[in-house]
Amino acid sequence: MLPILGREPVSRVGDLTGPELVSAAHEVARRLPPGARVAISGSDETSRLIHFLGADLAGCASLLIDPDWPDLDGVLDDARPDVLLDADAPPGPDLGTAVPVGDESTWFYLPTTSGTTGRPKVLARSRGSWLRSFTALGVPLEPGDRVLIPAPLSSSLFLFGALHALHGGADLHLLGRWSVSAAAEATRDATVVHLVPAQLSALLAVLEHDPLLRSRCALRLVVCGGAKPDPALAERLARALPGCGLVEYYGSAEHSLIAVRHDERLMPVVDVGVLDGRLLVRSDLAFDGYLERGELVPASTHWTGDEAVQHPDGALEILGRAGAVIDTGARLVPVEAVESALRAVDGVVDVVVAPTRHPRFGSIVTAVVEGDAQLADLRAHARRKLHPAELPRRWLIVDALPRTASGKPARAVIAERLSSGEQL
Repeated sequence: MLPILGREPVSRVGDLTGPELVSAAHEVARRLPPGARVAISGSDETSRLIHFLGADLAGCASLLIDPDWPDLDGVLDDARPDVLLDADAPPGPDLGTAVPVGDESTWFYLPTTSGTTGRPKVLARSRGSWLRSFTALGVPLEPGDRVLIPAPLSSSLFLFGALHALHGGADLHLLGRWSVSAAAEATRDATVVHLVPAQLSALLAVLEHDPLLRSRCALRLVVCGGAKPDPALAERLARALPGCGLVEYYGSAEHSLIAVRHDERLMPVVDVGVLDGRLLVRSDLAFDGYLERGELVPASTHWTGDEAVQHPDGALEILGRAGAVIDTGARLVPVEAVESALRAVDGVVDVVVAPTRHPRFGSIVTAVVEGDAQLADLRAHARRKLHPAELPRRWLIVDALPRTASGKPARAVIAERLSSGEQL
């Protein structure tokens, strides 16, 4: 049995059968000191998954390295791994490690925060927190399912999707790095896909313009995390792929799952409360704390950092990150509200709203739009939907936004380039 799956895998991962996956993981485990911290690098995503599962067998906590992190050295300094494991390299000496090691309280994973607004923080997670999260998601997989993971496993969102697939007995297709064309081709065989909203928008744009590919798409379910999908995005999915379901979940690297939407309502799956507009969470799915220079710093608060409303039926409405505002001319403009309005314009794949310094107003609202939307359409829509003070004063239309490995906009990079005048 592989501990983090709670079962013997029966799934195929690429060309590997379940027994072959277990055998390869055991080979890795025998070569690791029990209970070590391991940093896993490498270019082949299937090999990295095997090394991750092998490390878990040995009771090791693994950091899956993303070479694009803003400060890789800083991340490694916080994680303080005992072993640097290159999944592309020949195996090391056999230590004869007896497995499995540990129990549900054992750390198996050192995830990081997304790094959208700065250097990622390193977290510590127990096996039990994710084993319970698989059940909390409430997405049963069918024996014939093939789950597409279209981005690197260094993002906890996509690692969760991959392990959920293996836990549920589904086959797994790993792309390793986001490519909308490769993801669209992979939907010929994939029945389930894990995406963030910007990736779903880009995938739908391809399918909408390719009737043949759309007719061959096998997707029955989209699982969407990382950000709130706009209602217009759900409508596009329903038009392009009638019968394809959409499950939205809200959570974080720290708290794992907090709420899941299977129909019209985003319902908590853990104990939540809203105090003065702030969302508080108490959960046995949560992380154990942050690692700073190798030492565990327990979480000091149950606040998620988001503002929310909880309705009488228990449903949550997530309003966005606290402090995600632009101070322009003594008025506070909510960033996420402006972004949400602009995403409804035809041709917009995604949008980031950020401040640009201004000598008179302090900052002005700048909209960086990914896609081929027309500026006149953007401005007209903004005038209809936004308060005059919320209207972007500066517009940039780009082919592609800078992104993290998980597919989220790299907001810190965008803000820095806007400030320095560097090309986006």
